[in-house]
Amino acid sequence: MQNLTLLDGQKFQITIQRLCRQLIENHNDFSGSVLIGIQPRGIYLARRVAEELRKILPGKTILQGDLDITFYRDDFRRRESQLVPNQTKIDFIIEGKKVIMMDDVFWTGRTIRAAMDAMQAFGRPEKIELLALVDRRYSRHIPVSADYVGIEVDSIASQKVVVSWKDTDGEDKIVLVSE
Repeated sequence: MQNLTLLDGQKFQITIQRLCRQLIENHNDFSGSVLIGIQPRGIYLARRVAEELRKILPGKTILQGDLDITFYRDDFRRRESQLVPNQTKIDFIIEGKKVIMMDDVFWTGRTIRAAMDAMQAFGRPEKIELLALVDRRYSRHIPVSADYVGIEVDSIASQKVVVSWKDTDGEDKIVLVSE
């Protein structure tokens, strides 16, 4: 098994800051926008972006929530093992808001489709955008694209992209794992 580090340390943090600046360009003070992290790993990205935005825009309210998509996935009944859902934590209405959905790795698009379905329980947004830390191009099953991308990776199906977070894994790092 081979591991190739794609991003870590200072460059990882700079990438998060760049994504925040791009969001500010389009959402100004975030008065009409909300951040939604897709469970399980997109929540770490959403929390980090929200934290960074609060530093850049002191005094502004940045609404951030966590969305579980377990039972909205098109493959949840096909799994051998029993699925354990994650927690949805959205304590605000998204009706008429601009929603920025976030996931750590964007690959086939099926997770995004499920997230859009799950999100409807919280209202009908004015607009939905996607922010992905890693965009694995060329393997879409659903015709969706990210509006904001940290890095793009050209990979094959047998490879895996692993994102580690300082808060939970001890370090900020993106690794491409090949068998």
